[in-house]
Amino acid sequence: MGLTLVFGVPFILWFAANSARLHNPEADPLAAMLEMWLAVRWAVLGIALFVLGWLWALATSLSLLAAAKKEELPKAPPRLR
Repeated sequence: MGLTLVFGVPFILWFAANSARLHNPEADPLAAMLEMWLAVRWAVLGIALFVLGWLWALATSLSLLAAAKKEELPKAPPRLR
């Protein structure tokens, strides 16, 4: 999430500075897409790493829950002496 913030904010600032030029109907759309990709690729990397980490944590949590359900619970509580 930190990488998304670190790389996403500069992209937002870049896009705000170049928005008029990118939305110009006379501009070459492929050149605009290439330039936008070069500016956004690091933000996309941060988002992808965040999603990957979140999915990994979800899978780990679900596997721990499944393993905990498989263990037998004692029928009686342990006695204290």
